[in-house]
Amino acid sequence: MIGSNPNDKISDLVGCIKKESSSFINEKKYFRGKFHWQDGYGAFSYGRSQLDSIYKYIANQAVHHRKKTFREEYIDLLKRFDIKFDEKYLFDFFN
Repeated sequence: MIGSNPNDKISDLVGCIKKESSSFINEKKYFRGKFHWQDGYGAFSYGRSQLDSIYKYIANQAVHHRKKTFREEYIDLLKRFDIKFDEKYLFDFFN
């Protein structure tokens, strides 16, 4: 969860996070080969009035994921936010 200025570009933030974390992972040699993130990202916005329910959800996430996988939940979010997607391009790391 990240709070941001409405004028900030989410794509810039995600690009920075991917770049810096890839460098860190490769410097520490956590993988035998070179680590890189797959293309794309998902970002969902919520208002301040929804923060309490989101914090509660995160606190109970382990229980929640006994009923629904992360993949199922992510696809549900895409559908709820009316985001067009093709399932064959989601989650390269699971295939």
